[in-house]
Amino acid sequence: MPVSTGLASPYLLLTLCSLFWSLNWVIGKAMVGTVSPLALTFIRWCVALAAMLPFALPSIRAHWPAVKRHWKTIAWLGFWGTGLHNAFAYVGLAYTTATNGVILNSAIPVMIIVCGWVVYRDTITRVQALGVVLSLAGVLTVLTRGDASVLADFSLNRGDLIVLAGMIFWAVYTVYLRAKPAELPGLVLLACCGTVGVLLLAPLAAIELVFLGGHVDPTPGAIAGLLYIGIFPSFVGYVFWNRGVAEVGPNVAGIFVHLMPAFGSLLAWLFLGERLMLFHLSGIALILAGIALTARGRRVPPAAAVD
Repeated sequence: MPVSTGLASPYLLLTLCSLFWSLNWVIGKAMVGTVSPLALTFIRWCVALAAMLPFALPSIRAHWPAVKRHWKTIAWLGFWGTGLHNAFAYVGLAYTTATNGVILNSAIPVMIIVCGWVVYRDTITRVQALGVVLSLAGVLTVLTRGDASVLADFSLNRGDLIVLAGMIFWAVYTVYLRAKPAELPGLVLLACCGTVGVLLLAPLAAIELVFLGGHVDPTPGAIAGLLYIGIFPSFVGYVFWNRGVAEVGPNVAGIFVHLMPAFGSLLAWLFLGERLMLFHLSGIALILAGIALTARGRRVPPAAAVD
C-alpha cells in the first residue's frame, strides 16, 4: 500500500506530523477572511477524503463487515478527532493570533496525560514528567523570545477559549485511539472517521454559508492552502499520528506537539531570512531534551502497531 508506514520509525512519523501541523496554523490564520472557518474545515476533510479513498476503498470493501460491526467506535473517534476539533481551531483563529494558538496548542501533552488518567487511570513516570516540563519550557522560551515577562501580558480572549476547546477534543481523540478495533487497518479507520467528520461538518458549513455570512473566495492562494491542509495535515498527518500513538502511546506521542514552534523558527530562518537567535537554539534544545526524556521514561509497553 502506498501509504504504509510499517518500516518507518514512530518518532520520525510524529516529527513529520509536527512539521505538517506547524504550517497548518500559519495557513489557517492567513486564510481568515478568504474562507470562513466552518467552510474551511469542511473543504479540508473533503480534500483529505478525496486523497485517501483511492488507497482506502479496496481495504474498506474487504473489511466492510468489521466496519459495520464497529460503527459506534468509528463514529466516536470521528466525532472527537476529524470533525469539530479542526472547526474549533479555525473559528478560534478568527479572533486570536497564530502565536496564541501555538501557545495553547502546547498544552496538548498535559491534556493527554490528564485525559489518559481520567479514562484509563494511566500514570507517568518522574522522568516523563520532567521531560514534559523541560519541553514546555523550551516552547515558552521560543514563543516569548527568551523574555519571561511576555507571559505576564498573555491573556485569554474568546478566540483562545475556542481554540482551547479544540485542543481538548484532540487530547480525547488521542487517548481513545486505544479503542481502535484491532481488525481494522489504520487507513480504513481514518477514511471512515474522515467520512464521519464530513457528515458532521456539512450542515454546520451550510448554516455558516447561508445564514452567518460565510464565504469561500477561490483565489489561487486559497486553493493551494486548501490542498495543503487537506493532504498533509489531514490525510498524511493523521496516518502518521495514529501510527505513532499506536507504537509509543499517547503520552509520548503528545510531547511531539512541542516541536511545532521549533519548526516555525527553523522555517522562518530557511525561507523568510529571519535570524536564528540564542533563545531559538536554547528553546529547541530544551524541547529535544524533553522529548528524549519522555520517550525514554515511558513505563508501559506500546500497543500493537496498526497498518
